[in-house]
Amino acid sequence: MTGCPRMDAIDYLFSLETQGIKFGLEGIRALCEALGHPQRQYRRVIVAGTNGKGSVTVMAETALRAAGHRTARYTSPHLARLEERFVIDGREVPTVALREAAESVRSAVDRLASAGRLAGPPTFFEATTAAAFELFARSDVEVAVIEVGLGGRLDATNAEAAMMAAITTIDRDHEEFLGSDLAGIAREKAGVVHPGMVVVLGDAKPPVVEAVAEICRVRGARLVTAAGVRADGESEGGRVRLDLTTARRRYGPVRLGLRGRHQIENAVTATLLLEELDAAGVRAPAEAIEAGLAGARWPARLELVRLGHGTVLLDAAHNPGGARALAAYLAAEQPGGLPVVFGAMRDKDTRAMLEALAPVASAFALTEARTPRSCPAGTLEAQAAAVAPGVPRAAFDDRDRALDWALARAPLVCVAGSIFLAGDVRAALIARGGEIED
Repeated sequence: MTGCPRMDAIDYLFSLETQGIKFGLEGIRALCEALGHPQRQYRRVIVAGTNGKGSVTVMAETALRAAGHRTARYTSPHLARLEERFVIDGREVPTVALREAAESVRSAVDRLASAGRLAGPPTFFEATTAAAFELFARSDVEVAVIEVGLGGRLDATNAEAAMMAAITTIDRDHEEFLGSDLAGIAREKAGVVHPGMVVVLGDAKPPVVEAVAEICRVRGARLVTAAGVRADGESEGGRVRLDLTTARRRYGPVRLGLRGRHQIENAVTATLLLEELDAAGVRAPAEAIEAGLAGARWPARLELVRLGHGTVLLDAAHNPGGARALAAYLAAEQPGGLPVVFGAMRDKDTRAMLEALAPVASAFALTEARTPRSCPAGTLEAQAAAVAPGVPRAAFDDRDRALDWALARAPLVCVAGSIFLAGDVRAALIARGGEIED
């Protein structure tokens, strides 16, 4: 009698999503040990924060690659394919390589479980993080830029001290896990700080600076802030042409690869991080930093997709801070307003997000991403009616109908509210022949 066929290794990773979110480092540390500590085979830079951490990760990795390093980056979540999370030398890893790393992780889990060294199955994020560490080690990466998933202190990416850390803007998000007090959230994010580390902080809000500075003082880490940095930017077609002066160098003018004035803050954070890496022996000359700022690309972050009958602006804004940044961009670039297709997860502050977007929305198409976590479209419609009673609106349980309704009203529409929704719509647009505008 034959046994059941062994589940595909990538399917195995997805099967772990039922484990939900689990705070704690015991599981990921056991996995790393069972894999032979692959994360120790290259230099790691960790990027924490609420908003902007993905942008800083991409800018820094792009610059290090321009400097001639063999680089990797690990980000989350993905838009359409799991492979998006694992990038080596600017390319998503091949599926076969991911499958092999996932099989190594599964085998490590089996060994640990047999030895009684795991309290239960790992979470999806623990397993994918271990797979990233393994993938990068197998690929002879020199330096990896790692984006924190949730929080910092107990996030799987923080299994072991990185070489250096950046902390981007702190805002309220995942309040059921991190709370709503900015100083408390900052302390949780600053859990990535380890003794002797250099920490670059991109947020200038006093409660955040004070909280991170205190943790750095207690742990003997050196804090670098943007105080004294001069950043002058002019918008050109949605992208900023930036002149930047730090204590070490002058840069620019450089046209940022990512759209929106909020990217100035992210560019400053990435630049300071790269300067510190350069001083620590990871070469990052000025021309490579400028190349990283100009060459960074990050799908569904103020990304334009052209169709035959209109254009869609995709943005992964998924919390009030992200919605405010998006609204500022739209106010500058589309002062007359435009239709907004909006869908968000039920655990987000959707009312605050809709309030932020209301002044720049000529209409709201409220919809749902294809996940059980989505807030019902009817609930979002009621909130839109409350915060923007004069703005036309309609609710759709199907995102394709919502998009068509919006495109019938204007040649340019915006899709926002959820990374899951942005990923769904982006994949659908490409399947319909949509072309990404650089």
